[in-house]
Amino acid sequence: MPTLSDETLPDLDPTVVVPEYDRSELAVGIVHIGVGGFHRAHQAMYLDRLMAEGKALDWAICGLGLLPGDVRMRDALLAQDGLYTLVAKHPDGRSEARVIGSIADYVFAPDDPEAALSRMVDPAVRIVSLTVTEGGYNVHPVTGEFDLKNAAVRADLEPGAAPTTSFGYVVEALRRRREAGTPPFTVMSCDNIQGNGEVAHRMFCAFARAKDPDLADWIERVVPFPNSMVDRITPVTTDDDRAHVAKTFGIEDAWPVVTEPFTQWVLEDSFVSGRPPYEEAGVQVVDDVTPYELMKLRLLNASHQALAYVGYLSGYRLVHEVCQDELFAQFLRAYMDREGTPTLRPVPGVDLETYKSTLIERFSNAAVRDTVARLCAESSDRIPTWLVPVIRENLAAGGDVTLSAAVVASWARYAEGVDEQGEPIEIVDRIADRVHAAALAQVSDDLAFIRDRDLFADLVDNERFVTAYRWALDSLHTRGARATVTELVNAVSS
Repeated sequence: MPTLSDETLPDLDPTVVVPEYDRSELAVGIVHIGVGGFHRAHQAMYLDRLMAEGKALDWAICGLGLLPGDVRMRDALLAQDGLYTLVAKHPDGRSEARVIGSIADYVFAPDDPEAALSRMVDPAVRIVSLTVTEGGYNVHPVTGEFDLKNAAVRADLEPGAAPTTSFGYVVEALRRRREAGTPPFTVMSCDNIQGNGEVAHRMFCAFARAKDPDLADWIERVVPFPNSMVDRITPVTTDDDRAHVAKTFGIEDAWPVVTEPFTQWVLEDSFVSGRPPYEEAGVQVVDDVTPYELMKLRLLNASHQALAYVGYLSGYRLVHEVCQDELFAQFLRAYMDREGTPTLRPVPGVDLETYKSTLIERFSNAAVRDTVARLCAESSDRIPTWLVPVIRENLAAGGDVTLSAAVVASWARYAEGVDEQGEPIEIVDRIADRVHAAALAQVSDDLAFIRDRDLFADLVDNERFVTAYRWALDSLHTRGARATVTELVNAVSS
């Protein structure tokens, strides 16, 4: 069985789509920070589509890893000449495989910070893009300001310090480009944050201002930070996925990516030194991303949270199992219709009723085998970003918050660390100890969890929210998740 590489591409199963373009002619035009499964299923795939048509060959990607865990990605990609297998799994059981060739290089920055900076300073690099997760922007969850108390940020701000964070690398690279008279690059966020470009703009400029106010002024004037909406469900790669790629397609791939057939990218057309012709690969390039990103964050992402905790507490471990249960499908659709949709703006070219039905179908795709645990992870970054804004807007407008309050309560119950069968729950969160302690304190104070104003702002002061939250939390404790969801669905359906 061939190990994936440029040399073995001609030997692969003819059903596998492989790069027909000459990869030796690729030139790096994008440095991407945070190469993971989603980036490889999404942005790198769109570039590969263009390259397959002989376009954007000077826009190849150099991956940049900043975290200790990125060593594994470096080793996997460099051993395979940057190639990997992207497998789209259809609901009917069909799998389609494509080898993606748009990643031309990978640099693990802690090994050689200067090599990383050299890549970013290279005039050929015109975009630095990011998928660093919702928590990677160092935003204080209540104030929305840049957190200057972060230890890694403080270290990067020391005079003469070699950078370690994305802020340190991007700002130092821009400083060197300015000093050399090289045009700046565009900073393109591809993370699930409302106004991700605007957030990136504020956070990177705040870091720059703390380091060099004059440089910050220049970045403010000349560096674009386009907003984008990205969508493709991409579970964490498992050993079963590797075995599937080997058995079905005859490829030995250290780190394939398995995903759903659906993909969407809406991108603001704001770039300083050019961009690939993304629209020719299916990207919606628009003037205003806001309606699309609100639709995605408040329907898809918030619905993931709505199904995650009640699904896990009810004994489900795979997302499709939750969504194939009619009760939970009704709960999700009720949240979307009653609480998510009223906070949205009109979305040009999108039928929201069809979109919401399609979401349930996508979540129900058994072939993807997305895990409930993945959706439950890093909740302290997700709930405040995706669901709390829905709650606050509905409270301000006199709208319903019953189901949203129940979702928050289900997180509070999940964060106690024990499921309804008495089995331990592994809480995966950057502040796991803090949320776990708050959840345990509910024994004596049923509002302990939502007293964390860094996560929930002043929701604990709102009587209407507190009433709905208290009811749901008590029901989860006394009757369990399924009975709670049943009563909620019956109540909103009557």
